[in-house]
Formats: sequence, structure tokens, C-alpha cells
Amino acid sequence: MKLTPVLIFLFMNTASFAQLKPVTYHDGKQVLHGLAVKPVKENKGGVLILPAWKGIDESSKNVAERLSNLGYYAFIADIYGEGNYPKDSKEAGERSSYYKKNYSEYRQRISLAWQELLKTGADPAKIVVIGYCFGGTGALEAARTNLPVKGVVSFHGGLARDASREIVPIKPKVLVCHGADDPSVPQAQVQAFQQEMRDAKADWQMIFYSNAVHAFTDKSAGNDNTKGVAYNELADKRSWQHFMDFLHEVLAK
Repeated sequence: MKLTPVLIFLFMNTASFAQLKPVTYHDGKQVLHGLAVKPVKENKGGVLILPAWKGIDESSKNVAERLSNLGYYAFIADIYGEGNYPKDSKEAGERSSYYKKNYSEYRQRISLAWQELLKTGADPAKIVVIGYCFGGTGALEAARTNLPVKGVVSFHGGLARDASREIVPIKPKVLVCHGADDPSVPQAQVQAFQQEMRDAKADWQMIFYSNAVHAFTDKSAGNDNTKGVAYNELADKRSWQHFMDFLHEVLAK
């Protein structure tokens, strides 16, 4: 068959699209279903994506596809597992709260997903963990437990830590992208987190975005800041650029 210019154009563009692949893995008897994608062209490293409180969603899929097109391996973690996916916000709140309190179980699910990312072919020496909302909390847990990664990024994530937990030196570099008007994270929690980073002798950054509340990267969150949860296009773009700069810095060597 002779390829017309139109067919050639379609073929070339189709070939450059990221292909998300379902991956089944396990935590004991619990079946987990993640999504993996390989870089379309270059190989710059790998990114483990921890989704928000409702689990794997369109936002996390879009992030994985963008990263693939930029040259990164990506894996979206399944924290809840088969049979435990939230049906609504109430269930999402209950299940995410469980893992925030039982952080050792959360860290176990994160570690298992990290292992799956490595199986895709990602260089274990060039891995970053990122998370959104509940997933942002998980990214910080990965840092607190010193998962062997180069860095972690939290987008509008929770910052709280049980005060009874020992603070240990944190090795991964830390970037926190935070809405300056996020009502779900009180100022006392921000200050406690910053002191924790100092005590842990971490290499950390915390960037605040004006007029941004919780979930500022989520396009499905609406645009009413008075609800405490809203999309902010400017904060979304700025935080993505800060994330790109962070990736370039920590994975460059």
C-alpha cells in the first residue's frame, strides 16, 4: 500500500503517542492494578506517580503520558487494590485516612509500585516519586522512609507527621508545590513540616502559589476557591515547570 502524506502524518503521530499498559502485581493476597508506560523516545529516568485520594484517575494518566512523551518511564501506583476502590468522596476520604494513619502500610504499597517501575526498564539510579493530594502525602512518606530515589515531589499534598515519630536524616531531595490559600493544610502544619525538613537535614524546597487552594492541578475540581478545592491554571503551569526543573536537576547526573 502506498502511503499518502495524510497516512504518513497519522502514522508518525500515532507512533509518538504514549501507550499506558495495565500491570497486575500483589501485596500478599491483595491484587493491585497499576499502569506503566515507557518513554516514547529518549530515556531520561523514571517517575513513580502516586494518585489522589480516589485512586488512579484521568489526571494521573495524563501526567504519565506527558512524562512518556518527554522521555521518562512512568508507573502509576495502585494504593487501594482490587475490591477496595472508592465509589465516592466519602469512601475516598475514609480509605485515604486509613493509609495516612497506617503509614507503614502506605509505604509498603509505594515500595511495591517502585519495584514495578524498575521492572519496566527504568534506571534505578534515576527515579523520582511524585504525588497529588493524598499521593503528595505518600511522596513525602517515601522521603521519610528514604526510599532509594533521587527526589520526591508533592503537589498540594498533606504535610502532617505524627509527632511521636522519630525524625531521621532524609536523603532524597524534596520539592513541595503548595497552594498558598489551601484550607486543608493549616499554617501550624506548614511550620511543623518546615522544621521537620530542617531537623532531617533535607535538601528541600517549598513553593507557594498565590490564589491557589487544594487540588490546584486538577481540572475537574472546578474554579470556585471558596469551596477550598479548585483548579488554578497558572499554578498548574508554574508547578509543572518547577517539577521539570527539579527533574532536570536531580536526574541530570
